[in-house]
Amino acid sequence: MAISSQPRRSGLFRTKSVEQSIRDTDEPDSKLRKDLTAWDLTIFGVAVVVGAGIFTLTARTAGNVAGPSVSLAFVFAAIACGLTALCYAEFASTVPVAGSAYTFSYATFGELAAWIIGWDLILEFALAVSVVAKGWSQYLGEVIGSVSPIVHLGSITFDWGAVSLITVLGVLLAVGTKISSRVSAVAVAIKLAVIALVLVVGLSYFDKSNLTPYIPPSQPGEEGEGIHQSLFSYLTGAGYSTFGWYGLLSAASLVFFAFIGFDVVATTAEETKNPQRNVPRGILGSLAIVTVLYVAVSLVLTGMVPFTDLSGNDATLATAFALHGATWAKNLISIGALAGLTTVVMVMYLGQTRVLFAMSRDGLLPRRLAHTGKHGTPVRLTVIVGVFCALLAGFVDFGTLEEMVNIGTLFAFVLVSIGVLILRRTRPDLKRGFRVPLVPLVPILGVLACLWLMLNLSVETWLRFLVWMVIGLAVYFAYGYRHSLLGRAEKG
Repeated sequence: MAISSQPRRSGLFRTKSVEQSIRDTDEPDSKLRKDLTAWDLTIFGVAVVVGAGIFTLTARTAGNVAGPSVSLAFVFAAIACGLTALCYAEFASTVPVAGSAYTFSYATFGELAAWIIGWDLILEFALAVSVVAKGWSQYLGEVIGSVSPIVHLGSITFDWGAVSLITVLGVLLAVGTKISSRVSAVAVAIKLAVIALVLVVGLSYFDKSNLTPYIPPSQPGEEGEGIHQSLFSYLTGAGYSTFGWYGLLSAASLVFFAFIGFDVVATTAEETKNPQRNVPRGILGSLAIVTVLYVAVSLVLTGMVPFTDLSGNDATLATAFALHGATWAKNLISIGALAGLTTVVMVMYLGQTRVLFAMSRDGLLPRRLAHTGKHGTPVRLTVIVGVFCALLAGFVDFGTLEEMVNIGTLFAFVLVSIGVLILRRTRPDLKRGFRVPLVPLVPILGVLACLWLMLNLSVETWLRFLVWMVIGLAVYFAYGYRHSLLGRAEKG
């Protein structure tokens, strides 16, 4: 018996069937070109994940929050990512459509939840592109030395380095995802070579006494008080989130930023050849590679120098080598960081355009934005996203806003994990190229792990996230609800 592809339920909870989502990918005016292989997706995954985490975040988190136990924090974050990666792999192989968690939520929870997660992903990707572009600009300043990528125009600060990067990558993404993958492959090769050098040279300075105490005693500090402390500490009155066990848990939530991006692989499912096989391979393969790299580099880094030498907001991977007088290594690491962060920005930029593309195709945003040009890419959205992110990166000082990326991503992971359980129950007939093992245990553990990491983010991050969600609901009821294609179909 044929299964109806009409949306179930109505109003805010109307769902878009998997069959309809797949049919929409064949619309000539909004058709994405299928160019990507499993190898391309693995490159994209490694390209976006190996970057800020190794070159900037590792040293800062070790010096200010966790000490040598930052390596264990990476393991905790990787476990949460691994559990949800399995769920992403099943969804992407079942619904090989652009949009990632947004599209998955539309098929399971309904339109309102899909909008919320789409709005959440807009925040995640836009901030990630802008924040990492600014980090890239800092390394550019170290490489060129004599010319600063930041200029002061009266009381206004303009980061021309970050803006230039976003502009160039926007052109590449508009030309096509295949050429973007080739550029990523070159950049990935460069940064992996630099990381290999870090491990080999860093081991020559390794002193195991620097790893003691592995979990330093808890210390009071400004970052761990008031709304700056983790929500868990605030609710339980357990204490500060600087060092100690609470510092370790807080660090796991912070270094989670380093893993953000493997889910972007799922947004390219519609552009992938044989997505049922290649998307799961790309997601799980890239996550396995980067987890090993992160743990290895963090152990070597904290073994090179006492973690107290990495305190402050300016510490990077290069700092440990500079303290040993290895300036040549410092300069080489800066070049590797430029390559690494370039690919992070590129793939996050790609993910942002694909989520907006899916939302526009469904009518929740203006439909004309879902138009694809002769290269089979959404050029209009690529330009709009580039301009917006360039303005953010060029003129805004983010401070602690980067934690917003973490909470947005974790929220998406929770919904995807629950969605697997729902779709298994409502549509057991669907062909799944990959199936999550040990259901319902794995998805439930994924939800619990992500919620635990969310609890260890700061109170101010939660407040900002809630404000962003309220703004999103206002936009949905003002535009998306009235222009939804499913909504119009309901009315006949």
